[in-house]
Amino acid sequence: MKDAQEQFRRCGRQSMQWADQLALHSESPDMLTRTYLTKEHQAAAEQLMGWMLQAGMTVRRDHAGNVIGRYAAQPGAEDAPALVTGSHFDTVRNAGKYDGNLGILLPLACIAEWHRQGRRFAFPIDVIGFSEEEGVRFKATLLGSRAIAGTFDQSVLENRDAAGISMREALQAAGFSGAGIAGSAWPRESVAAFVEVHIEQGPLLLNEGIPVGVVTAISGATRFMAEVRGLAGHAGTVPMHMRRDAAMAAAEVGLFIERRCGIKPGLVGTMGILEVANGAANVVPGNAGFSIDIRAEQDADRVSAVADVVAEIERIAVRRNVDIRLRKTHEASSVPCAPHLQVGLAHAIEASGLPVRLLPSGAGHDAMAMAAIADVAMLFVRCSNGGISHHPDETMTEDDATVAAQVFSRFVENFGV
Repeated sequence: MKDAQEQFRRCGRQSMQWADQLALHSESPDMLTRTYLTKEHQAAAEQLMGWMLQAGMTVRRDHAGNVIGRYAAQPGAEDAPALVTGSHFDTVRNAGKYDGNLGILLPLACIAEWHRQGRRFAFPIDVIGFSEEEGVRFKATLLGSRAIAGTFDQSVLENRDAAGISMREALQAAGFSGAGIAGSAWPRESVAAFVEVHIEQGPLLLNEGIPVGVVTAISGATRFMAEVRGLAGHAGTVPMHMRRDAAMAAAEVGLFIERRCGIKPGLVGTMGILEVANGAANVVPGNAGFSIDIRAEQDADRVSAVADVVAEIERIAVRRNVDIRLRKTHEASSVPCAPHLQVGLAHAIEASGLPVRLLPSGAGHDAMAMAAIADVAMLFVRCSNGGISHHPDETMTEDDATVAAQVFSRFVENFGV
């Protein structure tokens, strides 16, 4: 037992050290930013490939730029469907070290330990470093996992970055092929299951003093951008009852979203953008813009909330004599995690002497795309520092990485038994 605990400790420590090293591949010396197909992104891919080779894996890249490492099965089981794991290695701007990266590095550290022991399983293990998930450079998300799942939208190849470079051009410059992405799709029968290890990106596990949790579903999301057109006027001369204030109409919408989405656990609503173009302290705003993001574990809850918000927006527009135009920018259904995989993770947690905490994921993940070709599961790992993520203050502990390595290892060792 002591030897096993030391093995898990090595895995946790190694994944943390690798995260520090991977963070050095950044487009800025002052903050971690690594966007799709930049030279820093390519350098990170090379780093991952090197670690995979050292862990006894065969390595390749596909035309979406995904890094794919395979830990071969025991003799006679080479053609068995693979247990697939992984996450993304691109980042948001000014990112933390663990979002995405942990889901590649921690399984890789566990495989390195099995390789050191000469241990193989009755199935191959594939670790995928998904090349793009965040959507920063080309404003399209989950590109790497969608390529593998066969749901890649070819139209996004024409999306352009801030420098005017299209995704198609960036792929070609990096030695890949937009036309070849269709051939990167994996057949469903090649995948036994997909399990993603990820930091929680929230405070629930931290507040409850629990190091890991089992994800029940990845919440669906509906997003809008809205434009409010009222009538500008002088702040001192337009009476309150005569105003067509675009900003106050937007603010009222935001307060309704907060009330409506606060009535049920697992339902959340956010107005992350609220803008008054050319605003001035002494002018009644004639125009405003805002965003809406509504998410829920259960699609019925999300659809109901969206309908109520849209109806209230219409009432607010009439009452305040403004025009509010909505443009839907995103809609995705929730993705349930497979019950049998949740049970497998729960058993691994219980075997580690820990309580089992079930929780939904409010954030999107590569597992959402992979659900098109496989049963999926997610293991959440506690964030320290208030659960902050997508920020340089994002952090976790080596102790929690050790626990995650223990749970992941036990899950794999009992997979299919």
